[in-house]
Amino acid sequence: MLDNITKRRIDDCRDILVGKLPDPKSQIEQITIALIYKFMDDMDKEAIELGGKAKFFSDYKIPDPNDPKKEIVVPFEKYSWDNLFDTKVSATEMLKLYSEAIEGMVKNPNIPELFSNIFKNAYLPYRDPETLKMFLKTISEFEYTHSEKLGDAFEYLLSVMGSQGDAGQFRTPRHIIDFLVAAVNPSKTDTILDPACGTAGFLISAFKHIKEKNNNNLTPDERKKLIKNFIGYDISPDMVRLSLVNLYLHGFSDPHIFEYDTLSSEDRWDETFDVVLANPPFMSPKGGIRPHKKFTISSNRSEVLFVDYIAEHLNPKGRAGIIVPEGIIFQSGTAYKALRKMLVDKYLYAIVSLPAGVFNPYSGVKTSILLMDADLAKKTKDVLFLKIDNDGYGLGSQRNAVKGGQLEEAVATLKTFRENCIEGKPFENTNLAQAVSKTEIGKSGDYNLSGEKYKISQELSNVKYDIVSIGDIFTTSSGGTPLKKYEEEFYHNGTIPWLRSGEVAQGYINSAEIYITEVALKKSSAKMFPINTVLVAMYGATAGQVGILKFEASTNQAVCGILPNDKAIPEYLYLIIKSQKDYLISLSGGGAQPNISQKIIRDLKIPLPPLSVQKEIVNEIESYQKIIDGSKMVVANYKPRIEINPNWEFVAFEDICIVNPKKSEINTLDDNTEVSFVPMADLNENQIDFVANQVKPLSEVYKGYTYFKEDDVLLAKVTPCFENGKAGVAKNLINGIGFGSSEYYVLRPNDKILSTWIYLNVITDSFRERGKLNMTGTGGLQRVPTDYVKSYQIPVPSIEIQQQIVSLIEKEQALVNSSKELIEIYEQKIKDRIAKVWGE
Repeated sequence: MLDNITKRRIDDCRDILVGKLPDPKSQIEQITIALIYKFMDDMDKEAIELGGKAKFFSDYKIPDPNDPKKEIVVPFEKYSWDNLFDTKVSATEMLKLYSEAIEGMVKNPNIPELFSNIFKNAYLPYRDPETLKMFLKTISEFEYTHSEKLGDAFEYLLSVMGSQGDAGQFRTPRHIIDFLVAAVNPSKTDTILDPACGTAGFLISAFKHIKEKNNNNLTPDERKKLIKNFIGYDISPDMVRLSLVNLYLHGFSDPHIFEYDTLSSEDRWDETFDVVLANPPFMSPKGGIRPHKKFTISSNRSEVLFVDYIAEHLNPKGRAGIIVPEGIIFQSGTAYKALRKMLVDKYLYAIVSLPAGVFNPYSGVKTSILLMDADLAKKTKDVLFLKIDNDGYGLGSQRNAVKGGQLEEAVATLKTFRENCIEGKPFENTNLAQAVSKTEIGKSGDYNLSGEKYKISQELSNVKYDIVSIGDIFTTSSGGTPLKKYEEEFYHNGTIPWLRSGEVAQGYINSAEIYITEVALKKSSAKMFPINTVLVAMYGATAGQVGILKFEASTNQAVCGILPNDKAIPEYLYLIIKSQKDYLISLSGGGAQPNISQKIIRDLKIPLPPLSVQKEIVNEIESYQKIIDGSKMVVANYKPRIEINPNWEFVAFEDICIVNPKKSEINTLDDNTEVSFVPMADLNENQIDFVANQVKPLSEVYKGYTYFKEDDVLLAKVTPCFENGKAGVAKNLINGIGFGSSEYYVLRPNDKILSTWIYLNVITDSFRERGKLNMTGTGGLQRVPTDYVKSYQIPVPSIEIQQQIVSLIEKEQALVNSSKELIEIYEQKIKDRIAKVWGE
C-alpha cells in the first residue's frame, strides 16, 4: 500500500512543476528522471560506505579525439547530488549542472544500459533556477529502496497521467488489469509479453500474481528466471522510459522493455510466448496502419492487427487476454469478420463484456476482453460469454467503489468452464455466463461476438406465446432527406411533418421540429407513415430508441417505421421492441455510434400473444405508467417555499455564519485520520441531503480540497452547478469532518440560524438569478464571487420559527421522497411484466 508521506511528496513535486509544466505527462517524465538520478547517487554512497568506489558519478576517460593514443578525463563527479546541493552552488549553477548531467548521462560508459535507456533524450524543459531547486529539494526526501512501497508510489504517479485519447489509449484501471491477469492465470515458467506495454501495468500485475501463487516463496534463481521471462514492447520512447522505471522500482533489476513498432516492424516477428496480456491502442492514424505482409488478416486497422498479432504469437499451448473495442466484437467489415472466424476456429474460449464506464473519467468507450487458449480451443466446441454489469465501481466520472462487484465470480466461472472443457463436462449457464456453440456463432457468417445475440436465442425457448419475426408479420420502411440545396422548394412553408432520428424518444411522438413541402415528399425518399406506426431510430445518438407515431408524418432515412396492422396492438409492439434496445444495439455494426439496419429490425424475433392478452399487458403497464408520470410531476414541480413575514430582519450571510472555515481548525489531527470526501458529482441538485460515499485519509485531501464539518452547508460556486442548484447540508461525516471539490463555498451557521434555513435560502430562484448576474470569469469557468455570497441578505426569524417552518418542509420532502420510491417501484413492475412475456 502507498503510504501517505510518499504520496504527499509526489503531490508536492507535481505542485512545484505545474506552473512550468502543466502537462501531467511532462511532470511525470521530470519526476522519473530526477528520482533515478537521486537513486544512482544513493547507490554510489552505499558502495562507498561498503568500502568501494562511486560508479555513476565519477570521472571517466575517453579517447582523445585529437590523439587516439591518448585519453582525456571527462569530469562527472561534479554532478553528484551532494555537489548539486553544496552551499557554494547557486540556484543558477545548480540548474546548469543538473541540465548538463541528465543530457550527458547516456555518454557515460559507467552507466548501465537500463539507466542509459531511461536518460535517452532526457533534457530539462524549463529554465527557472528556483523551481528546479525546490523540486530537487523535494526529490531529496526520497530514498533508494527496492521495497514495494516505492513501486506503488510510482504507480500512483503514473495514475495521474490520465487519457492519451488521441492515440486510442486509455490508462487501464488497476482492478481490470488484475482481473484480466487472474483470468489468464500465468505461472512462474511462462514467457509473458505485452506488445503495447505503456507503463508496464500488466507485466507488474502478472509478476505479483505469480508471486502470490507461490506464497512469495520464489528462490533467487526462480525470481531471476521469472524476471527474464517478462517482455514489453512500446512504440513510444517516453512509455519505454516509464516502463523501465516502473519495473525497476518493482524489483526488476534487468527489465526487458523494447522500443518497437509491433505492427510495422518484422525484427521480432519470430518471437512467440506462453502468455500475452494487452490493452493495445485501438485508434488507427489517418490513412490506416501500414503493416508488413506477415499478418494472416489483411487490414490497416490497428485493433484488428493487434489482435491478429497476439493470436499468431502464442505458443502451441499459449494463452492471452486482450481488452478490445466493440468494433472487434461486431463490426461488419471483411477484416473484422475474418479475424473473428480465425479466433473462434483456433484460439477463443471466452469473451467478457465490460460496462461502458470502466475507463471513466478518461473515456466512456465500451470494451470487452477476449480470452484465448490455443490448446483449450481445440478441446471445446463452445465459447463462454460473460457480461459484467458491476465491476465493483460506479460508472460515473468519479468511479466510486460500490457493492456487488462481479469480477471475482467471473474468475471462478472461467475456471469452472476451463475445468469442464478439459474433463468433457457440459457447462451449466448462469445469470453471469452462457456457453454458446461455435456452430451457432458461425451460422450467419458474421461470427458476431456479442453475447446478447445468443442469449435472446436461448431464452426464446421459455416463451409460451408464438415467436414471430417482425418482417414476417409487419411491413417496414424508412424515409429520406430532401436535398438542402432546394431549401426554398422543399422546406419553405412546408406543411408535412418530417422527423429525424433524434426526435424518436421513448414514448408517444406528437410533434415535429421540421416540416417539408408536398414537392419534397414527391422528389425524395421521404414517405408518410400513418398514425400508430412504431418508429425505431436506426443510427445517430438515439439509435435503438423506440416511439409510437401519434400523427401522420414523414421521416428521414435514419428511422425505420413498422406499420400498424391487425396482428398487434401498437402499444404492445412498442413496449416489446423497446425492451430489446440493448439487443438491437449489440447486433449493430459501425464505429463509435451504433448503426441498426432495417434487416436487423425485420429479423428481430418477438413473442406475439393473442390480441386479448396484448390488451391486458398494455392496460396493466399503462396503469403503472400513469402512477410514474404523476409521481414525476410531484418530484419535478416541488420546491420548498418560505412565506416571508415583512417583520423579519434581513441579515447578510457573513453576519450569521462563517463563510469558508479555515483548515487550521484541524491541523493538529493525525495525517491518517479518516474523513469523508464529497466530489461535485455526489452533491445533489435541489435536494438537501447527499451521501458522503468516499472515505480518505486526511493527508490525501488536506491540500487542494475544500474543508467542512458536520451540519455545514455546501454550495457549488461554478457554472453550471450553481445555476442547477447543487447544494446540501453535510450529515453523517466520518469523524465529523469532510473535504470536497475546490468549487464549493462552505457556510457554517452560528447559533442564530439553522443549517436547513441557510440551504432553503441558497436554492431560491432569486439567489441563483442574482448570483448568475454577478459571476466573474470567462466561458465555462465562471464563478459566483465570495463577496456576493457574504453580502447576500436573507430573512432571519427566531430559531423557534425557523424550526417550525423547517419541520413543515421536512414533512413535504418526505412525501416527495415517497413519490421517488413509487417511481422506482413501478418502473420495476413494468420491467417485470415485460420479462414475463419473454418467459423470464
